[in-house]
Amino acid sequence: MNGTTAYTPPTVWSWNKESGGRFANINRPIAGATHDKDLPTGKHPLQLYSLATPNGVKVTVMLEELLALGHAGAEYDAWLIRINDGDQFGSGFVAVNPNSKIPALLDRSGAAPVRVFESGAILQYLAEKFGGAFLPAERAARAECLSWLFWQMGSAPYLGGGFGHFYAYAPTKIEYAIDRFAMEVKRQLDVLDRRLAESRYLAGSEYTIADMAVWPWYGTLAKGQLYEAGEFLQVGEYKNVLRWTDEIAQRPAVQRGRMVNRAWGQPSSQLHERHDASDFDTRTQDKLQPPA
Repeated sequence: MNGTTAYTPPTVWSWNKESGGRFANINRPIAGATHDKDLPTGKHPLQLYSLATPNGVKVTVMLEELLALGHAGAEYDAWLIRINDGDQFGSGFVAVNPNSKIPALLDRSGAAPVRVFESGAILQYLAEKFGGAFLPAERAARAECLSWLFWQMGSAPYLGGGFGHFYAYAPTKIEYAIDRFAMEVKRQLDVLDRRLAESRYLAGSEYTIADMAVWPWYGTLAKGQLYEAGEFLQVGEYKNVLRWTDEIAQRPAVQRGRMVNRAWGQPSSQLHERHDASDFDTRTQDKLQPPA
C-alpha cells in the first residue's frame, strides 16, 4: 500500500500531534471560539459570512438569483471569512454558526435576528422566505427537489473530505483511501448522469435550489476544475452532467454568485466583499489593486 505503515489504533484516541496535510493548522477535536472577534455588519437585512468554496457559492448564487427575479429584499452584505486564517473560530462567527463552518447567514429583517447555518438549510430558508422561489410547491416536485438537495448534503463529504482530502491534501498518498473514495465519487457522478439523462434539471424541468446545491461541487468536478482530478476520474464520460453544468454556468446570476467572497484566481473574478450590485463593476480585485 503506497504511503502507509502498519498502524494499530490505541484503546483511547488522544490529540497529541497535528494531523498533517494542508489544513492541519485549523483542525482540532473541540468546538467553540478560539478568540474574541466581532463580525462586521452592513446596511442590508441579510448578512452573509462566507468564502467562495463550493458550499459558499451555493448561497451567493441563490441570493443573486433571487435578486434577478426582482426580490429586492434579497439584497445582502457578503463578508469574507478566511478559513485558513481561522476566522471561523472568532466569537462572533461561532455565535452565528456554532459548527464554525462557512457559510453562515444572519437575517435581521424581523424583530429579532435569525441565524441560519449549513448551506442546504440556508437555501431552503431563503426559498421559503421569498415565497417559494426555486422550490416547487407541488408535493411530488417539492419532494424531488429536497431529495436531491439532501443527496448533495450527504454525498459531498465523500467528494471533499474523502476523495479531495486523500487525493490532493493528505501528507501521504494512501492507495486504499484514494481508491475507496474515487470509486464512490465516480458512482455519484453516474447517479447524476443517469438522472440528467431523463431530466433537464435535477428536480425536473425547472431550475431549483437542488441544482444550486449540486452544481458548485459536481459541476466544477465535471469540468476538471476540482482537485486537478479531471483526468484521473475521467469526468468527460459524464455527458449529461456536462450538458447540465454548461447550461447553469451561462446564467448571469450564477456568474455573479461565484465571484462573491472569492479570494483566488484571476483578480477580475474576485469580489472579496459584496455590499451593492455595482460592486461587480467597481470593486473586483483587478480594480482595487494598485497598478504594477
